[in-house]
Amino acid sequence: MRAAAVLAGLAWAPFVLADDAVTRPSWSLRGFGSAGVAYADFADADFNASILKGNGVGHSGRWSANVDSRLGAQLSVKANAQWSAVLQVISEQRLDSNYRPSVEWANVKYQATPDLSIRAGRIALPIFLAADYRKIGYTYPWVRTPVEVYGAIPFSNSDGVDASYRFNFGSVKNTTQVFVGRTDLKLPGGARIEARKLAGFSDTVEVGALTGRVSMLTTDLTFDVLRTFFDSLAAFNARGAALAELYAVDHKRANAFSAGINYDPGNWYVMAEAGRMKTRSFLGDTTGVYASAGYRLGDFTPYLGYARVRSNSSTTEPGIDLAGMAPQAAAAGAALNDYLSWLLTTVPVQRTVSVGTRWDFMTDVALKVQFDRITPQGGSRGTFTNVQPGFVSGRSVSVASAVLDFVF
Repeated sequence: MRAAAVLAGLAWAPFVLADDAVTRPSWSLRGFGSAGVAYADFADADFNASILKGNGVGHSGRWSANVDSRLGAQLSVKANAQWSAVLQVISEQRLDSNYRPSVEWANVKYQATPDLSIRAGRIALPIFLAADYRKIGYTYPWVRTPVEVYGAIPFSNSDGVDASYRFNFGSVKNTTQVFVGRTDLKLPGGARIEARKLAGFSDTVEVGALTGRVSMLTTDLTFDVLRTFFDSLAAFNARGAALAELYAVDHKRANAFSAGINYDPGNWYVMAEAGRMKTRSFLGDTTGVYASAGYRLGDFTPYLGYARVRSNSSTTEPGIDLAGMAPQAAAAGAALNDYLSWLLTTVPVQRTVSVGTRWDFMTDVALKVQFDRITPQGGSRGTFTNVQPGFVSGRSVSVASAVLDFVF
């Protein structure tokens, strides 16, 4: 069924907005979740669905339930025809490896006119096709969203204000959204990731079975988990200071752009999406793309997918010139150069071929199995984390996954 795949997400997303005609107060409570397990045929790194998870499958264990498992609940309250609110809470593995619940959405909406709405609070970041239902696995066809594209922006919400305006041209439905806000993520050890002065827009067009979305954002980004290293680099000499200025993520402007289409006439679907994340830092400038297609055979939807991410910026750096330095200073400089070179391997260059199937064996429940063949390339460690000395860029590895997605 068509709604069983990605367009089901579009049905879930306005769940809080449904029944505009109702003017009396009302509320509803719904839940969703994913119970998953993944297997890896390698042990020198971790594969994960997000860099904001503490450990994945691979080095941390050949089997893992942490990659895709998640549980969430959504409370929606409608005061009248103009005012409504939503609270969405999610429990999934965090960077410190616990499952402490976090607030994904918490906002108040004012429906100014039938076509114009304004929200304030914690809002889904409208980047990528699956932005409105990124955490609800039941709504998309795969086990997880492609890491080569969605991994570029691990944040899924921001604290601020947005406004949406919808209008039609005949059979063309258009929704334009603008937003401003900020995101502040606390990391283990007291470090933080801060996205300040965040602003952007998205535009979604629907024509029959075709849905397209373009999105863009810009932000002032600070990522201070490596502050000790960059302080040491800056203090070494003038060249070190220049390198620290170039690669540290300290109030650096980051820009992101994405464009995607989904065509789903009923018995089959095809999706494709591209995204670019650019920042002048060790995070680099990357472009990710994916394409996926599936065909529905009763309750089964087998699918294929291909994704890749490449770097538009250099992933090598000669570092500090050590010529003529005293042995002790040269050794210290070499250590800084080695760490900087290792840091640049985190700029993802990777391709993945995926095959899987979705089985909608009962109402609001789907079982998915997926096999991924992943190849980090060009000296990069791709999207892998917890990389160990034996890791080899260019070697293909496999991840097999099964997940039970449900809504209730």
